[in-house]
Amino acid sequence: MSAIKSKLKPKRRRVTFSLISPDAKEVILMGDFNQWNPKVHPMKKNKNGGWGKTTLLFPGTYEYRFMVDGQWENDPENIQTRTNRFGTKNNVIVVP
Repeated sequence: MSAIKSKLKPKRRRVTFSLISPDAKEVILMGDFNQWNPKVHPMKKNKNGGWGKTTLLFPGTYEYRFMVDGQWENDPENIQTRTNRFGTKNNVIVVP
């Protein structure tokens, strides 16, 4: 029985989010995958001014945005967006 369950349960996939913002002091990844909680996915800055965060997500479609020094920013590398309830755009990612 457990062998059947393990075959049916989808595996989480490693997804890396990144943003180039060399002047930023803080960047936070928020989305529906973390209930838009600013404490769950703070991003780490690298030497080149880029920010990154890798997380595990189940297959599905997710909305997300970056909070850069207290201001919302979209992912400039992802043109897939959806209008949110505030009339602004969230980025959309599909995890296969």
